[in-house]
Amino acid sequence: MKTKILNIDTGKSKELSVLDSIFGVLPRKDVLNRVVRWQMAKKQQGTHSVKTRSEGSYSKAKIYKQKGTGGARHGDRNAPIFRKGGVYKGPVPRSHAHKLNKKFRELGIKHALSSKASAGKLIFIEEFAVKSGKTKDFVSKFQKFGWKSLLIIDGDEGAKDLSRYTGRLCDKDVLSVQGVNVYDILKRDQLVITSSALKTLEERLK
Repeated sequence: MKTKILNIDTGKSKELSVLDSIFGVLPRKDVLNRVVRWQMAKKQQGTHSVKTRSEGSYSKAKIYKQKGTGGARHGDRNAPIFRKGGVYKGPVPRSHAHKLNKKFRELGIKHALSSKASAGKLIFIEEFAVKSGKTKDFVSKFQKFGWKSLLIIDGDEGAKDLSRYTGRLCDKDVLSVQGVNVYDILKRDQLVITSSALKTLEERLK
């Protein structure tokens, strides 16, 4: 698959070949949906909790005798039938995570990358640096191309350096190749991949 790689400092671009098996796959919404649901389930805290009948604060004694009252038969005041009684089969703290095959997770990344490529939202760039170390200079490098909401995928060292800037910004994220995932790719409008990240990404997913 032929595409362009851009030098964001000069604005010039040159031809680049990338793997069709990674960036040229026909995106499937069901694959993306399944992987995103898996990610969201892992992130869910699962701290929801209610008190059961045995955890109520009322006395455990029978509220009145079994027979002779003319009323319904009851045990203690914590029964779910009463107001402020315990909850029957309510939520308890638990993990919502479920298993998803590693090959399927990698397939999801390929489909996410391909969806950005097919939509014209995938940009490959050469390595760059922010010499001044200022966030405004980092933002201006992308602003001149009209890119606002974006995810940058870089090598480990590059991602660590760029995270100093994106940590202060609400519409820009940076990830190392090892942290690439479907949710973050789809979350931002533009996807920017550096040349060093591209090489590692292709080795990981081919």
